[in-house]
Amino acid sequence: MKIVIPGGSGQVGAILDRAMTAAGHDVVVLTRRPVREHDVHWDGETLGPWVQEIDGSDVVVNLAGRSVDCRYTAANLRAMMDSRVHSTRVVGEAIAAAARPPRVWLQMSTATVYAHRFDVPNDEATGVIGGSEPGVPDYWAYSVEIAKAWEREQERAETPHTRKVALRTAMVMSPDRGGVLDVLLRMTRLGLGGPIAGGAQYMSWIHDRDFVRAVEFLAERDDLTGPVNLAAPEPLPQRAFMRALRAAWGIRVGLPATRWMAGLGAFVLRSDTELLLKSRRVVPGRLLEAGFTFDHARWLEAAEDLVRRVRKGARVPV
Repeated sequence: MKIVIPGGSGQVGAILDRAMTAAGHDVVVLTRRPVREHDVHWDGETLGPWVQEIDGSDVVVNLAGRSVDCRYTAANLRAMMDSRVHSTRVVGEAIAAAARPPRVWLQMSTATVYAHRFDVPNDEATGVIGGSEPGVPDYWAYSVEIAKAWEREQERAETPHTRKVALRTAMVMSPDRGGVLDVLLRMTRLGLGGPIAGGAQYMSWIHDRDFVRAVEFLAERDDLTGPVNLAAPEPLPQRAFMRALRAAWGIRVGLPATRWMAGLGAFVLRSDTELLLKSRRVVPGRLLEAGFTFDHARWLEAAEDLVRRVRKGARVPV
């Protein structure tokens, strides 16, 4: 298959690029900074010569958007919104104009669209969309608006010959440097991998191999459209999540952190506390109903596998 990955030069794109290339597919990455033979330049906003890669392709997986690993200033939040909406719009325009449009368009979205909650899991059918929860920072609602606008732009695209799926993706755990697991392991090794603000907030995640397998599954099926949660079936509270990660690495102690300490740490790391404090209890209802099986459904087993790969220096999901 020919697979085009707009915005595929980031961590998640690299995971998908490596796996799909290793499987023998023809992969093209659309990026602002092309450096490899299969990279093609685009600006993420306007049509250009890159559209010829879309025409005649089999699958488009749009991952474009400013990284969320930053301080959530007004300027950065606006850049997150604009980069996601504009890139989705122009991908839709390219597909609509193609003489031979791809059969499926998998559009990255986020599990952050769901409400901050602790009581019951969020699946696609019964999950509560966030934005109006009491007692949370106002900008959390803007994060939800970003996610909603992202999905809405794909829905609006007039692509009658291309099936559309929105990938509501949890944190993708991989051994790659700079990814979320890398950050969490660094905290763990420093003795800081304890509960944050009590640790009751749920963490949703997906192993990188299952992420790739889910993308392949959704690309091959012809009966799934709309939002699909890409998350392991067993999210768990942050304190249990970090306990399992410490066990996988072989560290017994993880110092707890208060909310203000988390804010200070996020400031030093130039990140934001929403990534640590928002409770994302997301489950893959539609994937499971469609018959998808997870190779790494439980976090302790997944963490042990990832830690082994980190220690071996194996960063390719094979």
